[in-house]
Amino acid sequence: MGEKMIYQVQLIKLLFAVDDHIFRIGRAELIRNPWKVILLLVFLCMLIYSGMGILGLGSSVMSSEAVLVDPATYETHKFWFLVGRAIYSLAFALFILFIPSLIFYWVTKIPFKKLLILQMIVLFVLLIERVLWIPMAVYFGLDWFVSPLSFGVIASYITDIPFLIYLFGAISLFQLWIIGFQIKFLCKLSGIHKGWIWSTVILFHIATWSVTAVIAFTDIHIINGWFNS
Repeated sequence: MGEKMIYQVQLIKLLFAVDDHIFRIGRAELIRNPWKVILLLVFLCMLIYSGMGILGLGSSVMSSEAVLVDPATYETHKFWFLVGRAIYSLAFALFILFIPSLIFYWVTKIPFKKLLILQMIVLFVLLIERVLWIPMAVYFGLDWFVSPLSFGVIASYITDIPFLIYLFGAISLFQLWIIGFQIKFLCKLSGIHKGWIWSTVILFHIATWSVTAVIAFTDIHIINGWFNS
């Protein structure tokens, strides 16, 4: 009997040789070190989002209302804001890694560990996008939904409806690359009709963009209610 074909997860190399790595993943009988990479990505996600919280990113409403409360109360609110961001980042990372993998497994029957590699790349690219946005927010005061990498800027010129601005702000050039990557990966590793793959991936992203817009819209009202209560 020949040796098993082994694939070792290498996120950066995969990004620069997508077709070659997808082929190797498809042929692999054993995936090496997936959980170590997952733990690293989750840690990086929590680190990045906690760092954003320390910089005050996403807390503009809280900062603007700081004069309404005493310093001790404000510091308590700030602490819980950081805790909330850390919890959110953990939930975000686990969602990106596992929920799409489960959906794609149900549709394509591709081995789950191989789908996890797909979503590791997705999470890694999303973290790169978030890191690129940080200096834009710090130096130019740009919210995530009006980043030049997203379609929120265009939406803000067309409409004043916050929900629509958040919705289009959730759609970015990185998101479009991710959609293309997911479709390519799933089509190469699955024998089902490509129409099912296209519709599954696109509908999933429309759903996540909509949920992101709802969360962004309600988050502002929750924080406002916290300080005005």
